[in-house]
Amino acid sequence: MSRPAASADVFVAIADPTRRALLDLLRNGEQPVKELAQPFAMSLPAISQHLQILCEAGLVQMRKAGRQRFYRLNPEPLKQISEWIAHYEQFWQEKLDALGNYLEEN
Repeated sequence: MSRPAASADVFVAIADPTRRALLDLLRNGEQPVKELAQPFAMSLPAISQHLQILCEAGLVQMRKAGRQRFYRLNPEPLKQISEWIAHYEQFWQEKLDALGNYLEEN
């Protein structure tokens, strides 16, 4: 069974703070790459590389209109993250409940 490329992994894609910030910006709707790059102190090619990783992971979709590239958020792959975290939320809630019971008893 072949493994997907690391850049196609949603967890790898969101591990970088710049990519998470790009996702946050895209929550406001589709934007051109130049507009997305404005808040960052890095080159346009660097932003494009981050966007490429997000595209490979399926978190962002790109469309061309003339010379411009527009990016929009595709939140569907984030469900994988949410489902994974849900297991740990239940685990920690049980631990906190047990701690609360212990503190009440002592």
